[in-house]
Amino acid sequence: MATGELAGLRVLAPSSSLSFVAVFLLLLAAAARGGSALTRRDFPEGFVFGAGTSAFQVEGAASEDGRKPSIWDTFTHQGYSADGSTADVSADQYHHYKEDVKLMYDMSLDAYRFSISWPRLVPDGRGEINPKGLEYYNNLIDELILHGIQPHVTIYHFDLPQILQDEYGGILSPRFIEDYTAYAEVCFKNFGDRVKHWVTVNEPNIEPIGGYDAGNQPPRRCSYPFGTNCTGGNSSTEPYIVAHHLLLAHASAVSLYRQKYQAIQGGQIGLTLLGWWHEPKTDTPEDAAAATRMNEFHIGWFMHPLVHGDYPPLMRSRVGARLPSITASDSEKIRGSFDFIGINHYLVVRVQPSDANDQRLRDYYIDAGAQNPFKEGFDKAHFEYHPWALGKMLDHLKLEYGNPPVMIHENGVGDSPEAAGKIDYDDGFRSEFLQSYLEALYLSIRNGSDARGYFVWSLLDGFEFLFGYGARFGLCGVDFTAAARTRYVRSSAHWYSGFLRGGELRPEKPYVSS
Repeated sequence: MATGELAGLRVLAPSSSLSFVAVFLLLLAAAARGGSALTRRDFPEGFVFGAGTSAFQVEGAASEDGRKPSIWDTFTHQGYSADGSTADVSADQYHHYKEDVKLMYDMSLDAYRFSISWPRLVPDGRGEINPKGLEYYNNLIDELILHGIQPHVTIYHFDLPQILQDEYGGILSPRFIEDYTAYAEVCFKNFGDRVKHWVTVNEPNIEPIGGYDAGNQPPRRCSYPFGTNCTGGNSSTEPYIVAHHLLLAHASAVSLYRQKYQAIQGGQIGLTLLGWWHEPKTDTPEDAAAATRMNEFHIGWFMHPLVHGDYPPLMRSRVGARLPSITASDSEKIRGSFDFIGINHYLVVRVQPSDANDQRLRDYYIDAGAQNPFKEGFDKAHFEYHPWALGKMLDHLKLEYGNPPVMIHENGVGDSPEAAGKIDYDDGFRSEFLQSYLEALYLSIRNGSDARGYFVWSLLDGFEFLFGYGARFGLCGVDFTAAARTRYVRSSAHWYSGFLRGGELRPEKPYVSS
């Protein structure tokens, strides 16, 4: 998962992952198809099914072949990850990419969503291209295409080069926009002849919160009382500045792509938002209003500028002068700067109105007028999985933002690692989870939503931004105790493969890589 990966740790027991509402959706969908089981053939022609990862989370080889540190390397090496671990080796996809592509091929995936590591491809943040990094991504893309698998590439997935953070404060500085655009052009120029699906930025609506409001993620900036143990910062202003620079960087890269590359290369470009769905914690009007405000802040923060050219009026009125202005020229560049919108959907977040006493001290959640559900820790917050929430998210995009083309770029569920020395192939709860969400997605498409793809998070177990190795999301497991990082295929991968093959039964003999 991305930072939105709170979705990560399974908060429902396996037996309860199909809620009553999910079962009802299943029955409705089955009835609509005459009682037959859902298969990929029920989805529109050209609909893309895949799985995803990100570079920092699975590549490993952190200091090999010219790669330099990202802000996440620094963060984990300082001991701040959830379990004190690093991603120095992780699933070691850098050395196992051919094996992983074979797993995708055997699973019948249409596409693989992955990210380019900025500090591997352009280690100093700008300037010289690392030839070994260029070679690796060319080899990975070629291997995917050789096996008939579409590469869907995210250009920036949280792993900002540390050198840019040290030099000018990273995303807090407008200099980030120019360096990011130059890096994006390296990607377009070198890979765009084969990559036809680009994501500029992953989850720009959550990175500013973790890194610059709560300060519990890199670069650990915050201010009291909204975060502690930070390296500096201002939780009242910096999240909005960072989000603004990410929005402008996105628009800059899209403008460049459309002017120089799109007509020649024939690709599409968009960005991917975290898509939690907020619901009232109780049936009171106050809780309902808080949930509405949170959805406007969470999704409207980026969707409103992308569709209308400015931040939502609700944010303008509640944040005031702390919300950066969008100039007329920037508005023109931002509006319509997407061919599709990616959504990473995991959770329903139950919210209540803010109980802040001192309204002079404000951050993102107080501005939204809602309690911060993470303040007391994940165990005490009210997070739930409900397939209908994906439908509500798609309805919201349809009704509020003109029904844009949507790619579900992340959807999945995690559980705790197996006991040491034990490999557990049976993850039936994950198969149930995926089936219930695919049913909800199918119903949304029948109801008019323009969804065009679905990617399971994740292809492999890896380092999770919120949990380290304390939660496993992979269709394919990774034995992190083995030097060779042995892969094994879980039952959910067989279920997904059967779904993609039209319900065909597959051998149940467990596969373990050599």
